[in-house]
Amino acid sequence: MHAAFINGLLAVKQMRGRGWIKALRQDEARQVRARIAELERDLMATSPQGRNRRHETGHQLRSAKFHLERLEECIAEIPEKPEGSH
Repeated sequence: MHAAFINGLLAVKQMRGRGWIKALRQDEARQVRARIAELERDLMATSPQGRNRRHETGHQLRSAKFHLERLEECIAEIPEKPEGSH
């Protein structure tokens, strides 16, 4: 096996648990924020879009914002360290 692959496996093993899940959710939230920014740019673009296209973009934007809100709530509920540890 390649050393980089083995090092990657070791890194994943060390990140398991709450910290690993929180990192996954934070990464997902970053991706959703990027998608929201892209959709907002699409809506504000001066290029003529059909009514159906704007409607679909608006729907995707509302959905992405809702998803981001749920992710942020989830992230906020995941403690940094288990209670009682120092």
